[in-house]
Amino acid sequence: MRALILGVTAFVFAAAGNMLNVVSAAAQSGYDRPGGDYMNAPVPSGDPAVCAARCEREKSCRSWSFSYPSGSGEPAMCWLKREVTRGIPSPCCVSGVRGAALIEPRVGGLEFSIERAGGDYRSFDMAPDPHGKACAAACQADIRCRAWTYQRPGYGSNAAHCFLKEAIKPPNHRPCCISGVVR
Repeated sequence: MRALILGVTAFVFAAAGNMLNVVSAAAQSGYDRPGGDYMNAPVPSGDPAVCAARCEREKSCRSWSFSYPSGSGEPAMCWLKREVTRGIPSPCCVSGVRGAALIEPRVGGLEFSIERAGGDYRSFDMAPDPHGKACAAACQADIRCRAWTYQRPGYGSNAAHCFLKEAIKPPNHRPCCISGVVR
């Protein structure tokens, strides 16, 4: 009887540990999961949520990686994986595990996958930046600027683009962009 109780207790703790791992897992922006690929496809919308949804529908999928479109014209891509490989930092990508939510990172005042359309008074091309920090700095330095939107390369043009805004417009979910409100 004692062995049965110990066995059941060990099973419960092991199951709880596995559940905690699944619950704490979430998609990681800025990470790739190389290896384990069994299928890839372009994502015309450029939205990582499409890749996560594909993994949810595929029985064989255990994890996925999404890469944003490149400035050289390569489309956004989704790689489905048969195994959960270790994530490595990479600004090109978003990756996740089947069953985990796609959660955009919260870094200071940066709004990932948010576009604030309209209110532009100045825009310019800039070097690609996975966090749009140069665009945010340009807005901070200009007293007229109240908000900004950084558009990743490959969404509308081959170059990264910064939009400085004199009015704070409502946020819209768009994977192309990173935005912020300054004042």
